[in-house]
Amino acid sequence: MTQERTAPVYQASADEISREEGLRLYEDMTLGRLFEDKCAEMYYRGKMFGFVHLYNGQEAVSSGVITSLRSDDYVCSTYRDHVHALSAGVPAKQVMAELFGKVTGCSQGRGGSMHLFSSEHNLLGGFAFVAEGIPVAMGAAFQSRYRREVMKDDNADQVSTCFFGDGAANNGQFFECLNMSVLWKLPIIYVVENNKWAIGMAHERATSVPEIYKKGEAFGMPGYEVDGMDPLAVRAVAKKAIARARAGEGPTLIEAMTYRFRGHSLADPDELRSKSEKDFWFSRDPIKRLAAHLTQYNLATPEELKDIERKIQNLVEEAVQFALDSPEPDPKDLTRYIFAED
Repeated sequence: MTQERTAPVYQASADEISREEGLRLYEDMTLGRLFEDKCAEMYYRGKMFGFVHLYNGQEAVSSGVITSLRSDDYVCSTYRDHVHALSAGVPAKQVMAELFGKVTGCSQGRGGSMHLFSSEHNLLGGFAFVAEGIPVAMGAAFQSRYRREVMKDDNADQVSTCFFGDGAANNGQFFECLNMSVLWKLPIIYVVENNKWAIGMAHERATSVPEIYKKGEAFGMPGYEVDGMDPLAVRAVAKKAIARARAGEGPTLIEAMTYRFRGHSLADPDELRSKSEKDFWFSRDPIKRLAAHLTQYNLATPEELKDIERKIQNLVEEAVQFALDSPEPDPKDLTRYIFAED
């Protein structure tokens, strides 16, 4: 087996996280995992159609970053967006209904799996094209700074977070936006979820400098490499970047070393990755790691964690039933939501 690149080990202290924070983090990650498992079941049962890209294994990144934000901060996602939406507070019922193409979905059934959006939760959208969301997130960060600096709105200190994969870090928008963000000192955090594979292309084969976090240095932007399978490590670096952005000190680039436990999409037979590689990363399951921390420092008992899992499983089942019971969009509304007045 070839040497796997992982981020430095993060040594979490006993007082790293409070009981309340730890349980919230565990609940959010568990929701992400069980929701995606149910999506796979519904897809293979013919209840869900189109491309569906699941997030299993990467929960520490979404939960570690998004639960560290304020509710009025902005989140911009990719086509692997279900769990980002859940972490941002979009109800599971609305997300599931959207995946079923129902009118009760967060995008009224018009977006499906890759285009989740919620203005109420400042979720700027999921985007089908690689790197498409990066300039959108930068635009949100620009308006925050413009309102604060030009319009003198002291409440305009929102931070924008932008999630994307290792493949997107080779696209032009990535470099253009890093450059402009530093020039304008924008309150934005670029989060690269490096799961080693851009669909079927190994990251090391497509990138001359595999360490993406180093690319911020060319623009004068701090870059951090973090263990994306450790929610406490992600949370620590996210809090540092958020504080920096909110204080007007500009953008940060975070490369989270993570791994997707399933194929690129549910249509991917996942035959390109070796068993030894998968087994290595499966052993680093972020939910199990957080559970170990919570029990080790007496922040939660195994029974309490089991109770959370049962509660979340019921919530996911309710979301499926809600989606099944919800109506399809009315054909007469086909041209709605094209213009802003709608």
